Amino acid sequence: MGDEHLMQTYGRLPIAFVRGEGVWLWDTEGRQYLDAISGVAVCNLGHAHPALAQAICDQAKCLLHTSNLYRIPLQEQLGERLCQISGMERAFFCNSGAEANEAAIKLARRHAHQQGIDTPYIMVMDGAFHGRTLATLTATGNRKIQIGFEPLVAGFVRAPYGDAAAARAIADQRPGIIAILVEPIQGEAGVKIPPTGYLQELRALCDEKGWLLMLDEVQTGMGRSGSWMAYQQENILPDVVTLAKALGNGVPIGACLARGAAAQALIPGSHGSTFGGNLLACRAALSVIDTLTKEHLPERAKIAGDLLQIALERELAGLSIVQEIRHRGLLVGIELNQPCPTLAKLALDEGILINITSERVIRLLPPLIISDDQIQTLATGVRRAINRFMQTLSE
Repeated sequence: MGDEHLMQTYGRLPIAFVRGEGVWLWDTEGRQYLDAISGVAVCNLGHAHPALAQAICDQAKCLLHTSNLYRIPLQEQLGERLCQISGMERAFFCNSGAEANEAAIKLARRHAHQQGIDTPYIMVMDGAFHGRTLATLTATGNRKIQIGFEPLVAGFVRAPYGDAAAARAIADQRPGIIAILVEPIQGEAGVKIPPTGYLQELRALCDEKGWLLMLDEVQTGMGRSGSWMAYQQENILPDVVTLAKALGNGVPIGACLARGAAAQALIPGSHGSTFGGNLLACRAALSVIDTLTKEHLPERAKIAGDLLQIALERELAGLSIVQEIRHRGLLVGIELNQPCPTLAKLALDEGILINITSERVIRLLPPLIISDDQIQTLATGVRRAINRFMQTLSE
């Protein structure tokens, strides 16, 4: 069996997995790997977590889907839990991060039209990644993934990431801006962490201008950054928050949360989703929240992230190819001084799964349940993989 019947949209590594448990995955040949990418920040609880597995099994035996033509009590429960966690007031459920960001974009535009602004603009950032639908692709600050999909969607203005002064200057020059859409940490761009106070300054700017502050927490949310939401470390409240990835720990679900006027913008008939917030997805997400809470995993992510940073600094000391190691919780970027496209494949030989983003950044996103011993195993594996890569450069 091959992939000749699949559209060739992915550059897949030559490996397939058949079983997982905790931080570990096993391939078709029975070889074991430490999963340090978690399905790209999805499996915060690791693989085959018994509480989640039981919740999914119980719900599958009961009822999977009825559609949003009817009340869904599990969806109502999940909305309440997420609003308690985030400080928001209302939730819209969908199936992915891109859909959650689409909902935020539509919400902002509708909010603008309700104020009589016929041609609204949303400020987005260089290096951003918000999804691959046409609107989120346009909002994304990566020209490479936009090529061939023109014409792009109008209504966006771009600013440098991490530069609040530049955002303010653009605000003074461009009329019609009604919202800022920004990631608290840019994951796809290479784990770029903005200066302390950046989100606070954007919050102040939005307050002054009457704009919505919309935070894309698809990768950083649900404990990954060391708190439930990354913005909570800056002591601010946005107007809109988007979530997905770890919300279902592998069961597809996304959410657009909002408060204040933003929470009132969408009305019956203005937006919707066939599968969004169905019983199975909501039961899974509620189990994820229960487990993250019971096992104190957002707090654990902060401690584990600090331990991983220390272990990596120790293991990678003296390697001239390593330019910088940065992290927030268990979102880690190791920037090399040159592109390293083969490194993820070389890491397979060391029994670890890693991801290369922005051409030369090793991105680590291990499950939040990772133990201290597993952290050391990961750091050692990364060093060995980098050494293998450096050997290929001299051949």
